[in-house]
Amino acid sequence: MPYTQPSPVRDKPTATTQPAATAAPRAALSLEARLAAVDAAMTVRLDEAALTYEVNTAHPATVVDLADVVTVPLTPTLQPDPDPAADASPVAGLLERARHRMQDDGWCSGTLTDENGAVCLLGAIRKEAGGNRGLEGDAARIVLDAIRRQFGDHVDSVPAFNDAHGSGRAPLRILADAARLADARGL
Repeated sequence: MPYTQPSPVRDKPTATTQPAATAAPRAALSLEARLAAVDAAMTVRLDEAALTYEVNTAHPATVVDLADVVTVPLTPTLQPDPDPAADASPVAGLLERARHRMQDDGWCSGTLTDENGAVCLLGAIRKEAGGNRGLEGDAARIVLDAIRRQFGDHVDSVPAFNDAHGSGRAPLRILADAARLADARGL
């Protein structure tokens, strides 16, 4: 029997291709019926929520005394900073105090101290040295050494390094590095 192409048009509709019987149009629900349906749905949801709450709270909560748990100060930022220069050598302590001075008062360039009280590297060292020119000179030499270690021997002086920057970030970092260097040398 030779294979023939099915015809695109069917002569008789089969049971599977018959159009579905049209459902009777649904009668519109009255307002009362719709409200009753919504009420029933909400009741089911509220019952489920109540059951969930009961399950979640079935075990009594354990009372925890915070004194048993918290072992650090609640506000560590309100604690005074320990004096980093207390145990340091004299020059290292001076450089740490100068760094804190620059951090607190602000940084400036072109002058030891500007009209707002901001200080440069040497201005911070001079203020913290309290008139001790020998200690001030030792600190300036250590700062210059720290600068040259990081930036090379082409840096002529501490004021030239200070004035070459647009912010106090590098001078503050140099003061911290110089303090560590002075402490390592026992100065």
